[in-house]
Amino acid sequence: MIPKNTLCLWYDHDALEAAEFYARTFPDSAVGTVHRAPSDYPSGKEGDVLTVEFTVMGIPCIGLNGGPGVEHTIAFSFQVATDDQAETDRLWNAIVDNDGQESECGWCKDKWGLSWQITPRVLTEGYTSPDRAEAKRVFETMMQMRKIDVAAIEAARRG
Repeated sequence: MIPKNTLCLWYDHDALEAAEFYARTFPDSAVGTVHRAPSDYPSGKEGDVLTVEFTVMGIPCIGLNGGPGVEHTIAFSFQVATDDQAETDRLWNAIVDNDGQESECGWCKDKWGLSWQITPRVLTEGYTSPDRAEAKRVFETMMQMRKIDVAAIEAARRG
């Protein structure tokens, strides 16, 4: 059954490789059906992978091999809530060490240019705390980080 709402992510030619990486890396993720082009099209030939159905942490997606010229931007990202430093490190490192790149405040990009926020739950709890002094300490600590350091965030929460 076709989901009512699906994220369509544009790739140059490697949607299947991306989907397989996401399925190996993130829980509750899988590669579904691979659809091949029924005829030649501007960025491919008959029989090439045209779309890939996959899920990322339960979110239905379609990877479209639409060809070059369309870039992902940080205006769209997956935000992944992690439970501890080990999970944060595993996911962050999987993305960055697979030809991705680091950014600030828990953000990174995968090798296809898609942005990810690897966000420990303690960070979100801290900067949204009703204790505004705590929220400020946590936020200011986060602003100095690339990958989030859970111990530093917990220390900022305590003051």
